[in-house]
Amino acid sequence: MPVRIPDSLPATQALENENIFVMTEFRAMHQDIRPLKLLLLNLMPTKITTETQILRKLANTPLQIEVELLQTASHDAKNTAAEHLEAFYTTFDEVRHRHYDGLIITGAPVELLDFEDVDYWDELCAIMAWSATNVHSTLHICWGAQAGIYFHYGVPKHELPRKMFGVFEHTLVKRTSPLVRGFDDTFFAPHSRYTEVLAADIDAHPDLELVAVSEEAGVYIAKSTDSRNFFVFGHPEYDRETLKAEYDRDIAKGLDMALPANYYPDDDPTREPVSHWRSHAQLLYTNWLNYYVYQTTPYDIDAIGGEGEDGGAEIAADASARATATADAQAREGA
Repeated sequence: MPVRIPDSLPATQALENENIFVMTEFRAMHQDIRPLKLLLLNLMPTKITTETQILRKLANTPLQIEVELLQTASHDAKNTAAEHLEAFYTTFDEVRHRHYDGLIITGAPVELLDFEDVDYWDELCAIMAWSATNVHSTLHICWGAQAGIYFHYGVPKHELPRKMFGVFEHTLVKRTSPLVRGFDDTFFAPHSRYTEVLAADIDAHPDLELVAVSEEAGVYIAKSTDSRNFFVFGHPEYDRETLKAEYDRDIAKGLDMALPANYYPDDDPTREPVSHWRSHAQLLYTNWLNYYVYQTTPYDIDAIGGEGEDGGAEIAADASARATATADAQAREGA
């Protein structure tokens, strides 16, 4: 939350120059406040774990937030009890006529599939198109970020020679972005994925900008220049034990898995993992909520967008055409 100080206080300009959020008396007097409405599209198989992790980040702010949980109707979730989904989750058909201040789209363990081969891809495209007219700001995570940047901007994903798995050091590309206010010059974040997007592809797109990268793990944070779409290609929401659970699961399946990098002390899996990413993760969610949702969303939530469902359909068609053209061009270059 901002510090409210007098407009003419000498510290006001100094704090603003240091990228610290202050609110003038005039703005504070004219600011309307209501609970934020967020929609969480949970694509992870371990839905209860994921919803708990993300809700923990959302709850650790002074903002009042109403969160609805969304699942895809076109996918049969096998790892979560039907009773839980029935009691707590909604479907797109039930919310498509509503407006939301924010949308979070999680990752999913489907990186090695072509986007169009994912069984709920068409439904996800409809949701992402709808978000352009019915959601003020959308945060995409891991595979959700790869899917979102491909759908909206035609940026493809590329298969890695081995799984990017562990906790990696990152640096800021755009230090002045409110999204990373309070971040250290270098910070750590977990990654768990088989594919990546390239910084060069993002740099080449006029509607996108890089925010944070890693020499080892590649692109970590990117955003649209209009600040409507945010893409986080790691898993800042992960708990201390999440990478361990994934490693133990894959070893039990007989997979040839390397230890998660920079995770176990002395690379000894019998020791408790070290968590050194939670502070930046909390800042990431808090900054997104504050600067790109709370501070900019209309007080009248129905004023978000305004193009209606027809506009969303046009956006979906345009985005699909852009993505297809990008894929065709790459195929020609590789031929």
